[in-house]
Amino acid sequence: QVQLVESGGGLVQAGGSLRLSCAASGSIFSINAMGWYRQAPGKQRELVAAITSGGSTNYADSVKGRFTISRDNAKNTVYLQMNSLKPEDTAVYYCNAGDLEYYSGGSRRYEYDYWGQGTQVTVSS
Repeated sequence: QVQLVESGGGLVQAGGSLRLSCAASGSIFSINAMGWYRQAPGKQRELVAAITSGGSTNYADSVKGRFTISRDNAKNTVYLQMNSLKPEDTAVYYCNAGDLEYYSGGSRRYEYDYWGQGTQVTVSS
């Protein structure tokens, strides 16, 4: 089985920084895109940033210039450096692995979307 383990969330004052990490573990063959989504209370889950195995990135307009996504393919780990945080960045942040191929029970399996358990980020004003 595959696990996405997130870390780095917490409470920070507006203008501060946090760095989220997400490590994928298990018998992983490949992961195409890894990314971060967030969900604030009463709102839909939204894409924050994503990065492909080739290094192409995509950011939500609301975080461009403030957040940076990076990835260590050898470690199947994705990072999100969040600077100049605002109260509106407060949400549960979820790690996502897209086009995941892995081995389980002697078989090669595929998941279109695979999610971590989420980590809370709270930005106080």
